[in-house]
Amino acid sequence: MSSLEINSSCFSQETKLPLSPPLVEGSAFEPLGQDMNAVEEKAKDIIKFTAEKLSIDEVSQLVTSPLCGAISLFVGTTRNNFEEKKVISLEYEAYLPMAENEVRKICSDIRQKWPVKHIAVFHRLGLVPVSEASIIIAVSSAHRAASLEAVSYAIDTLKAKVPIWKKEMYEESSSSWKRNKECFWATND
Repeated sequence: MSSLEINSSCFSQETKLPLSPPLVEGSAFEPLGQDMNAVEEKAKDIIKFTAEKLSIDEVSQLVTSPLCGAISLFVGTTRNNFEEKKVISLEYEAYLPMAENEVRKICSDIRQKWPVKHIAVFHRLGLVPVSEASIIIAVSSAHRAASLEAVSYAIDTLKAKVPIWKKEMYEESSSSWKRNKECFWATND
């Protein structure tokens, strides 16, 4: 059996640790006779619009893959201020058939541009209090560059093309529908 020697001041004597546990014939912990990279896993695009609170852990788990060494996330949250007004929540509405179709197109575009495995886009609808997530985008890939670039592309393109509307609710009982400056159909006033 091979072993690794560890010499450190925190050990009173030389300690030898095995590099791998001993194997017992017939045990459940026998090495696989095949290369782990040979495992096939179908790519997934997970799209969800919901009034429920979003979970970063849930979305991250959905894109986790043993084939990937990177998961990149974008989490957009409600901030408590806008132009010196105190924001208490945001309210989102969407034209769902078109919004879902546009997000599918974004996922397809990402797959054309970067070697990614799984993509998840979760967007909250209805009221979203301060500090809660409005959107979570997660992308997994073998290496970080692809997932980082894909997440950035996803949020920028979503804001420009997906029909989602946001209303800011202010402390002084007023509100304002916000125009998305990135949106291609917005006019320049």
